[in-house]
Amino acid sequence: MKLMPKLSNLILCTLLVIITAIPLTAQEKTLTWDELAEQYECPEWFRDAKFGIWFHWGPQAAPEQGGGWYARHMYMQDVGRQTFGKMAYPYHLMAYGHPSEFGFKDVINTWKAENFDAEALINFSKENGAKYIVALANHHDHFDLFDSSYHPWNSVNVGPKKDIIGEFETATRNAGLKFGVTSHDDRFLNWWKPAFGSDKDGKYAGVPYDARLTKADGKGTWWEGLDPKDLYGPAPEDRTPEIIEDIKKNWLKRHIELVDKYKPDLLYNDGFNFTYGEYGKEVTRKLYNNSLSENGKIDAVMLLKRKAKGTVNEVESGGSNTLREYPWQSEITFTDWFYKKDRHLTHNARTILEMLIEAVSKNGNLLLSMELNPDGTIPHEIKKSVVIVGDWLKINGEAIYGTRPWKVFGDGKSVRGEEVETVEGELRNATANQKHGEHFNQRTTATPAFANDEVRFTTKADDFYIIVMNPKGGEFVIPSFGKSSEVSPGTLKGLTQLYDGRKVSFKQSNKGLTINMPAVNGDSYPVVLKAKFKK
Repeated sequence: MKLMPKLSNLILCTLLVIITAIPLTAQEKTLTWDELAEQYECPEWFRDAKFGIWFHWGPQAAPEQGGGWYARHMYMQDVGRQTFGKMAYPYHLMAYGHPSEFGFKDVINTWKAENFDAEALINFSKENGAKYIVALANHHDHFDLFDSSYHPWNSVNVGPKKDIIGEFETATRNAGLKFGVTSHDDRFLNWWKPAFGSDKDGKYAGVPYDARLTKADGKGTWWEGLDPKDLYGPAPEDRTPEIIEDIKKNWLKRHIELVDKYKPDLLYNDGFNFTYGEYGKEVTRKLYNNSLSENGKIDAVMLLKRKAKGTVNEVESGGSNTLREYPWQSEITFTDWFYKKDRHLTHNARTILEMLIEAVSKNGNLLLSMELNPDGTIPHEIKKSVVIVGDWLKINGEAIYGTRPWKVFGDGKSVRGEEVETVEGELRNATANQKHGEHFNQRTTATPAFANDEVRFTTKADDFYIIVMNPKGGEFVIPSFGKSSEVSPGTLKGLTQLYDGRKVSFKQSNKGLTINMPAVNGDSYPVVLKAKFKK
């Protein structure tokens, strides 16, 4: 029996719709956060990369002085215990005028990033050892550095008139590196409260700062059509639960767009918990589902300052006190996160290498914030240090990239808890800082040098690396490698300097491994010894 032509065509069309809908439905199915967290494992690319460079840069870089929280502290005559921002208010008066007349919204307008060259910055980072790049998407100042559809105060509309994140992302992909973004926006409501105040004394006592201005006040100004409330948030007395909920929903829209538009491999929320609770989880869910769809596996990283299932732990301005089972990341910066000429550098090449080696030996990565001048160029003294780090990695990267930790992370006086005599002749307990938390326990330019017997260990397949942190010519002992040690890797067959293949003499006994380091001229950066053990 033949079907009527019209009926036949109708059935055929119906079948085509059903068939084509099957893969579409499967493709659109996304996993819940709990399902994603249950199967999550830190990606191998992140574990192998070890060293990343972070461009923590934005309009707060425009003022030359005043600390990393300039936008907040410029509204505070007294910063209390936050002394890193003590210059912000007086500097602002001198450079820009009173914050009732020239506020942070106006500082944003002065920031033009006129020499910003994402390609040059990424190529410099890659040349000097970075395996992934991270860029600041927004800070506590509530200013988006990307083409945001849901927030008018962004770098495309105001200031540079550039999609900063977009340019970084394109240059990073072209360089063949992984790309990440960071968001620090969750605290902006409380962070901005001083902007709604006024001077307590002096000529402008009682005159409201510019956060009290309205959209109507902008008529005839450069910011006409923009609403200060969208930047600073509503006045504290107007923050009803409903308004705060709307702010959270707006945060969600902005960050879903950030994840969808720029497809980062890594996302860091600057907080100990997911930003705004379930909203933060939803953004992470989107990040992971996107990665799962594109890669067939979750190949993305979500960083939090607390240890949470489905994420990787981040330690700010510090490092782990122990060898960790799960991968983690240390983050450090040169001054106060935004480059300021009135602040000394917290780090140099020596301390960056020490923090990197410490992290890698304990199953972690190091993310270095390379602060930029307001115009987008690298300050000379920062560039100099990063080049030295890059030169060291060109020679010794074999002991860093793609490695895994050993049974213990290292040996030496600080590991054993012994007192260390510094160059200045002072005595300190090398483990004193380790009694405190891990955040902000970093080694800095003010930290006394390591003892000569301080070593860290990394491994790669059958290769074993002993990294001597502060090498001096002469003998020193590593008790961990004693033949009777509980963690002994076995009998040592050979020991060479990685950078020149020169053999290093040693003696191994039950009590330890005695290494006779070749002479070192003056101060030296860490030296890597490649060891072969008989199994």
